[in-house]
Amino acid sequence: MNVLAIAEHMDGRFRKGTFEAISEAKRIANCLGCELTAAVLGSGMEDIAAQLGTVGADEILVLDHRALANYTSDAYTNVLEFVIDKENPVVIVASATAQGKDLCARLSARMNAPLGMNCMAVRVENHRVIVTRAIYGGLILAEVALEGKWPIIALQPNAIAITKNKGAGKIRKIMVDPGKTFLRFIEKNLKTTRPELTEADVVVSGGRGMGGPDYSVIEELADVLGGAVGASRYAVDSGWRPFSDQVGQTGKIISPKLYIACGISGSIQHCAGMFASRIVVAVNKDPDAPIFAFSDYGIVGDLFDVLPHITAEAKKILNQDR
Repeated sequence: MNVLAIAEHMDGRFRKGTFEAISEAKRIANCLGCELTAAVLGSGMEDIAAQLGTVGADEILVLDHRALANYTSDAYTNVLEFVIDKENPVVIVASATAQGKDLCARLSARMNAPLGMNCMAVRVENHRVIVTRAIYGGLILAEVALEGKWPIIALQPNAIAITKNKGAGKIRKIMVDPGKTFLRFIEKNLKTTRPELTEADVVVSGGRGMGGPDYSVIEELADVLGGAVGASRYAVDSGWRPFSDQVGQTGKIISPKLYIACGISGSIQHCAGMFASRIVVAVNKDPDAPIFAFSDYGIVGDLFDVLPHITAEAKKILNQDR
């Protein structure tokens, strides 16, 4: 009997959500009195697979095939269906990233398994798995019992703390056959060198107060701080920024060390996406903007006047540190 955690990687390194998923899967395994197995799908992943032992993986299945080097939903689903049927885990855990949501939904449909998506917490009662997830745009937290064989838990990114929990980390390599597939990976084209929004230590976001698609003052500050650029739903709906930049309940949930909200009023849905930020700085012309209630530091002023000064000071400080 074991708990199975699905590892996700990109460009030769594990995603932050993978360590969150394995940390929570280890806690679930301890509650159920069983071991934790991590599944790593890819090609030539043995070199980094051992890292998963540092967060609790007792056994690491390296599922190797050239067709798994890049994610395609049908190949990954075929392989994991085979592994789940063979290993017969009591619980399956993954991160609810874009890839994780796609994969978990397909596995659930393929194997008729109960699925909890975007779970913020998990508890075990009398060997029943109960998950907590937000509904109605984050206004209500619902507790859902996952009844049936092979319950799948897709954890909301940044909702679970990563904990060091030494596991045996025994690696078992399995040569797998992806079977019949219809999807083919063509190419990957990344247009930015900035960190991914959900994994950045610093995020600078702009909202309605930007007044248009010119985010140069936001981008310059983000680049100086080595951070990512975010946006409110209004900015995304207005076509100023892509959906991938949206921070909020219906966008991405982030947990940076520093979050700078510029021209963002602070709706409940937006704040639900950045509530885990360690330090929040708000810049807004409206002294009564709700965002100030969620902030550690607030600046009342025009962001186009304020941000250039912050950027200039940041450059001085960072140059001094060098």
